[in-house]
Amino acid sequence: MVKKVKSETTPWQEALHGQAGAGPSVESRPEAGDEKALEPDGKNGEEMKGKLEEAEKRAAENYDKYLRAVAELDNYKKRAVREKADAIKYGNENLLRDILPLVDNMDRALEHASNSTDFEAFKEGLRLLRDQFLGCLQKHGVEPINTVGKDFDPNVHEAMLQVDSDQHEASQVVGEFERGYLLSGRLLRPAKVSVCKRSEKGDPQDCKVTVGDGQNN
Repeated sequence: MVKKVKSETTPWQEALHGQAGAGPSVESRPEAGDEKALEPDGKNGEEMKGKLEEAEKRAAENYDKYLRAVAELDNYKKRAVREKADAIKYGNENLLRDILPLVDNMDRALEHASNSTDFEAFKEGLRLLRDQFLGCLQKHGVEPINTVGKDFDPNVHEAMLQVDSDQHEASQVVGEFERGYLLSGRLLRPAKVSVCKRSEKGDPQDCKVTVGDGQNN
């Protein structure tokens, strides 16, 4: 009869056996509390979703405002171009409206002159028409340029002749061939004039006219 002998293991053998049966090490996993912290709770998720929807709504509103602003700017440009064209086309409307009564007066004067032999009356009527026309021009900023007896000003005068005269100072305007006009202080048309050139002899009877070249001196 064989007697079984209980084997005894030493502590170092148990430790070695435990390491062999443990197998490969397993990567550590987060604890239950850590997993719960990583997952967003229901309140935070709803808040983020609401903020996202609000941001999308604001973006849509801003884009709509942008489209409206672009359309308004385009309409403004078109309106500005149209108004500029109308201003050029109808800019003289007020002036022409004031001239039309003068045309009516001239028609009546011509009709009266055809049935009358009074030349003096016709002449007086023509003078009145001229005064009315000048008044209309002055209303719209047109003013005549004073010339005779004034010092020659190349900015508003155009010298046509040089005249030797003892009745005027040198470079004074002696006569006017064509009246000049200003428009609101700006030269509209220069006055064509003759300019005094004092005689070197100083003889009052010596009055010599020199034809100029039509340029300002």
